[in-house]
Amino acid sequence: MFLGHYAAGFAAKKVAPKMSLGFLFAAALFLDLIWPVFVLFGMEHFTVNPAIMQMSNFQFTDYPLSHSLAMAVAWGLLWGLVALVLRVDLKTSALLAGLVVSHWVLDLFVHAQDLPLLPSDGINGMPHRYGLGLWNSMWGTFALEGALFIAGYVLYVKATKAKDETGSIGLWAMVAFLVVVYCASVFTAPPSDTKVIAFVSQFQWLMVFWGYWVDQHRKPGVSKSLLG
Repeated sequence: MFLGHYAAGFAAKKVAPKMSLGFLFAAALFLDLIWPVFVLFGMEHFTVNPAIMQMSNFQFTDYPLSHSLAMAVAWGLLWGLVALVLRVDLKTSALLAGLVVSHWVLDLFVHAQDLPLLPSDGINGMPHRYGLGLWNSMWGTFALEGALFIAGYVLYVKATKAKDETGSIGLWAMVAFLVVVYCASVFTAPPSDTKVIAFVSQFQWLMVFWGYWVDQHRKPGVSKSLLG
């Protein structure tokens, strides 16, 4: 799942209009933000296998710290707790926690059976991994991710309106960039070096900062146009 996670961040703005889109993106993407760090430090592993699924060349060997359901819940609770400590209201803190956990739920639809429930699952011969495998269908994946992304964008635009041209053009540029990156990831072969992939994956932090910047140029309110 790629665009679907950004969709969750966009949609959450409707519920938490005072929370920056950058922080909402960070929560929704969090598992994928920490995953490449664990890969670079040799704590999680994957291989590049073009035959594994139609829409993904990644065969995830183990990622218990970032992508087990139990750890997703733990990371979510940590996000919620930190938000409360920083005096974020309870509703928004719970939303941030839910966004973190939503990452695992959305991944469940597309991944092969490689998502563990517990950090120990799939290790030492434990086969308990899950995934519905939508990545085996190109059009099914496009339909799901496209529908989620459009819905999330519409909710965001309905919840905010641009203060200036930057708030409008910047939003459209970000959306276009995400779509281009998504298409490039689908139709081009990834590098064979997993460390290089993990390093490049850090680009998602750019989207967190971009979301924060765009949101600074928008304000809560009903937009007059879906063009932002």
